[in-house]
Amino acid sequence: MASPGTWADEEDLDVEEALALVKENPGRPHGHPGPPHGDPGHPHGRPGPSHGDPGHAAARATTGGRQGASNGPVEPREPSDSPKSRHHATPWPEARSAAERAARSAARAARRTPVSVPLDAALGLTLAAPLTALTDLPSFDTSAMDGWAVAGPGPWTVRDEGVLAGHAEAAPLTDGEAARIATGARIPPDTTAVLRTEHGRTDDRDRLHPTREVVHGQDIRPRGQECRSGDQLLPVGTLATPPVLGLAAAAGYDTLTTVPRPRVDVLVLGDELLTGGLPHDGLIRDALGPMLPHWLRALGAEVRTVRRIGDDAEALEHAVTTCDADLIVTTGGTAAGPVDHVHPILRRIGADLLVDGVKVRPGHPMLLARLKDDQHLVGLPGNPLAAVSGLLTLAEPLLRTLAARPAPERYTLPLSDAVHGHPYDTRLVPVVLREDGAAPLHYNGPAMLRGIAAADALAVVPPGGARSGQEAELLDLPWATAGIGVCFT
Repeated sequence: MASPGTWADEEDLDVEEALALVKENPGRPHGHPGPPHGDPGHPHGRPGPSHGDPGHAAARATTGGRQGASNGPVEPREPSDSPKSRHHATPWPEARSAAERAARSAARAARRTPVSVPLDAALGLTLAAPLTALTDLPSFDTSAMDGWAVAGPGPWTVRDEGVLAGHAEAAPLTDGEAARIATGARIPPDTTAVLRTEHGRTDDRDRLHPTREVVHGQDIRPRGQECRSGDQLLPVGTLATPPVLGLAAAAGYDTLTTVPRPRVDVLVLGDELLTGGLPHDGLIRDALGPMLPHWLRALGAEVRTVRRIGDDAEALEHAVTTCDADLIVTTGGTAAGPVDHVHPILRRIGADLLVDGVKVRPGHPMLLARLKDDQHLVGLPGNPLAAVSGLLTLAEPLLRTLAARPAPERYTLPLSDAVHGHPYDTRLVPVVLREDGAAPLHYNGPAMLRGIAAADALAVVPPGGARSGQEAELLDLPWATAGIGVCFT
C-alpha cells in the first residue's frame, strides 16, 4: 500500500494484508439471515521565501517561546535548527514510510476485532467481510420504464387497472392484453415486453398500438439481472463510499462488517491559546483545536476527545500515560524551548522515538513515538500550517494503514510558477489546481492558514526548489475535489 512519497522498493502492505491483521469475524452482520461472510478489494501566488529562516524562527516562537514559566523539568536538547539536528532528522519520504511501518506493527499487536456498524455510520470505513448478496437483484421481474406491460403481438386491449411499484403481483396477462405499468413495478405473469409510453398510441376504440417494433423482453429487468443470492458483490478491503452504501442497502443490508476506526485523542498545548474572542495581551486564538478533529476524522479516525492542557508538564504526562487511544496527537511543545515538554516526557516514560524531526518545511520539529506496542503519539508543531504538514506526513499514513484504507494514487502536475526550495528539506506548498497544472498560493508560511484554506492540495517541492512547468507530486486534501477529477477519499 504505497503512499505518496514512499520509496518504490519500500516494503508495502496491501489492503488484504492489512485486513489479515484484524481478527477474523466468522459471523454475519447482525439481523441478517443471509449467507455467512467468509474470506474472499486563484490567481497565481508568489513563490514563498526559503523556509530556512521563517520556518525555524516561527517554530521556536510558537513551541518554545510561550509566556509563563515551565511547570516541570526540561532536559537539554539540541536546537531544532542546528546542523546536528538537521543531520539526524528523517527525510520526508522515509518519515511517511516509518509511520506506515509503525501502524503495521501496531495492528499486529492490537488484533482489533471487526465491528458491525449501521449503514449511515459506515461511510469511509473499510469492509472487513465481503459484501455478499442476500437476495437476487432485482428480486422479481420489474419494469425498467413507464408504459404498458403487453402480452403477445399488438394491438392490445388495455386493462382498467394499472400496475404500480410496491404493490402485490397483478393478475396474469392474456395474449392481446396490456396493462399500464410504472417504472420499478412488478411485471404481471405472462408479460412478453414493456412498451414505453412514448412508443405507443391508442386509437378511437381505446386499443393500444406500437409506434415501433416490439422486441420480446424489452425494458424488463429480469430477476437476478444484477446478481444472484450468494454472489460476492464487493471484496474485503473495499472502501465504503456512498455508492457502496447504496448497493449494500439494495442487497438487504442494515449493517456492514468493517475495520474499526483508529481511536485518537488530541492534546492541545500552550498557555498562550484562547478559545474565544480576539487575540490580546500576547494571547492568540487556538486554531488547531477547532481544525484537527475534523481533519483527523476525514483521515478515518474516531476522535474521542480534544483536551487543552497548556504548558503543564505534569498534566501532559498524566494525560499521555493514562490514555488508551490508538493514537495521541499533541500540538506544540516538540522543539527545545523552556516549555517544550514533549521530548522530556517521552524520555521519562520510556517511549521509543521512531521519528525525531523531519526534513520538511514547514513542520520540521514533528515527531512520532511508540508508547506501547499498539499505541503511538504524533507530536505536531504548534504553528498551524506546520501542524498540517505533520498531519499529512505522519498521521495520515499511520491512520490509513490502521484503518486498512487504500493509499491514494500518486500523481503529479506541472507548477504554474517557480517555487523556492529549502537547501536540505522538502517543502509542502499549498496550491490550487487548474486544467493546466497547479498554482502555488500566497500565505504559505508556517504560522499561516490563509493559503491552505483556499488550497486544493499541497505540492511536494524537493530540496532546492522547483522551476515553473516542473512536475510536482501533489497531496490532495481530504475534502477537496478538483476540476480535473482528482479526489482523495
